[in-house]
Amino acid sequence: MSQPIRIKDHEKDARLVRGRVVFGAIAVVTLIGVLIARLYFLQVIQYEYHSTLSENNRVHVQPIPPTRGLIYDRNGVVVADNRPSFSLSMTRERSGDWKQVLDVIVEVLQLTPEDRAVFEKRMKQGRRPFEPVPILFELTEEQIARIAVNQFRLPGVEVVAQLVRHYPQGAHFAHSVGYMGRINEKELKSLDPVSYSGTHQIGKTGIERFYEPELHGQVGYEEVETNARGRVLRVLKRTDPIPGKDIVLSLDIKLQEAAEAALGGRRGAVVALDPNTGEVLAMVSQPSFDPNLFVTGISFKAYAELRDSIDRPLFNRVLRGLYPPGSTIKPAVAIAGLDSGVVTASTRVFDPGYYMLPNYDHKYRNWNRTGDGYVDLDTAIMRSNDTYFYDLAHKLGIDRLSAYMGKFGIGQKVSLDMFEESPGLMPSREWKRATRRQAWFPGETLILGIGQGYMQSTPLQLAQATALVANKGKWNRPHLAKTIEGEKPVDPNPMPDIVLRDTSDWTKVNHGMQQVMHGARGTARKAAIGSQYRIAGKSGTAQVVAIKQGEKYDRSKVQERHRDHALFVGFAPADNPKITVAVMVENGESGSGVAAPVVRQVMDAWLLGPDGRLKPEYDSPISAEATAREE
Repeated sequence: MSQPIRIKDHEKDARLVRGRVVFGAIAVVTLIGVLIARLYFLQVIQYEYHSTLSENNRVHVQPIPPTRGLIYDRNGVVVADNRPSFSLSMTRERSGDWKQVLDVIVEVLQLTPEDRAVFEKRMKQGRRPFEPVPILFELTEEQIARIAVNQFRLPGVEVVAQLVRHYPQGAHFAHSVGYMGRINEKELKSLDPVSYSGTHQIGKTGIERFYEPELHGQVGYEEVETNARGRVLRVLKRTDPIPGKDIVLSLDIKLQEAAEAALGGRRGAVVALDPNTGEVLAMVSQPSFDPNLFVTGISFKAYAELRDSIDRPLFNRVLRGLYPPGSTIKPAVAIAGLDSGVVTASTRVFDPGYYMLPNYDHKYRNWNRTGDGYVDLDTAIMRSNDTYFYDLAHKLGIDRLSAYMGKFGIGQKVSLDMFEESPGLMPSREWKRATRRQAWFPGETLILGIGQGYMQSTPLQLAQATALVANKGKWNRPHLAKTIEGEKPVDPNPMPDIVLRDTSDWTKVNHGMQQVMHGARGTARKAAIGSQYRIAGKSGTAQVVAIKQGEKYDRSKVQERHRDHALFVGFAPADNPKITVAVMVENGESGSGVAAPVVRQVMDAWLLGPDGRLKPEYDSPISAEATAREE
């Protein structure tokens, strides 16, 4: 049976079509509304945000590192300047596969795999995003040309002209001015990222480090327009950097050279001060090194040679060298005895060649085993009589002795702008109890009286202690900076002056030190022969290895580096001091025979004119009458 034919419902189909059209229209209108709303949100509400993003894709802010301040000696001779140099820098974010780019650089410049390893290490070090990292310094003209020809293969790589620190005086001021080097990861974390944008070197030692904020300056900026590859198209805005401040040092290049010549290639230290101002006139630590090696990165081999050298050229003996002061401390001990009232200038002690504590059988030997007989303060200083100072130290006691030596700067940092300085050591009862867990013994006080035992000091501290004797207790902290952009440095923590009950005690000790140089029995009288001015001085010998009780020092049985250190301190002219000098010659053995002539040469270089005569402003010649009285 056939099925009936359905009649098509056109009205229903029309309703279905109309429904779909309406739904589609609503969907279209809704989507258009969403699109318009989104466009409004992006173009109106978030206009500033997206405008900034767009601008940042086109405009970049680049830091302009400031020009570092120059450093001069007191006469205007440049000791640290900036010279132009071309370096190869790389921005990792703009280089794509930066390791492959490094391979191209090595190929183009015909470098070694070791060089590439160094480049990769530098690129991996901590840095700021989009900051160019210098990977190769001091490019030659040929290298610059090779980079230019292959620039299309080196995205994110560019040759940059910059100023690099240079030390024209080489090793002369390595231990005082110091040097600059690449900023390491530890330093990068502590530095202000804004102030050091675009800066890749920082002061590592010496004046370069202590006055880093003053020398660095303030960073500048420029807004530049770049293309999609990061190439700069034009500069839109520029804020110039503020250069660092120039520093004039108190050091004198001629006196520095004279001090180095006086040492004659021996290991040692020389420091010369102006006792009236605290200015450091010369500061020599030998052997030295060339600071230019460190500026753009020293090679592993070159650094290993310096680090492992038995002569330790990197070691600053003036500030870090700790030595028993020996007899150079005796003038300060004499002041302590006079001011405390335990002795007077006329107090006499009999010296049979040794000293013995009551109820003890141990003999503390005088350097002169036959003894000097009865000696007073003047003779004790002139002859450097150990027995007298054993007795004086015993009368003072460790408490007073330690307190007085502290007033002279022993056992503490004395400088104003030398952060590397070691405080040394002035022992006390409390110190020994805390460090050795032992009581203090009387014999230890005796040997402190002649500058031996636990006491340790730097050559700078000995120079300052001597300057205090020369300047009658007036404290002027030693400092290297004479002026900073024309302004004198200010001491934020001035030391109190040494005030004595009787100021004539300074003169008494001064006279004894003059007798060392000009007296008939003075231990260093040979060093003063022909002097046109009066010198006050004191020799010293610091033991490197101890010798047994009753034995004599025999240099032939001691290795060269185990022999005694030779020390000497002095100031001149004695009645109007203008220079204080401290000298330490490692393993030199004789303070009066080896170190005293060095002091004399340094003083001559400062006090005598080109004609070899005493400068008029220092005129205080030795009178015939004074010489006759001493003889």
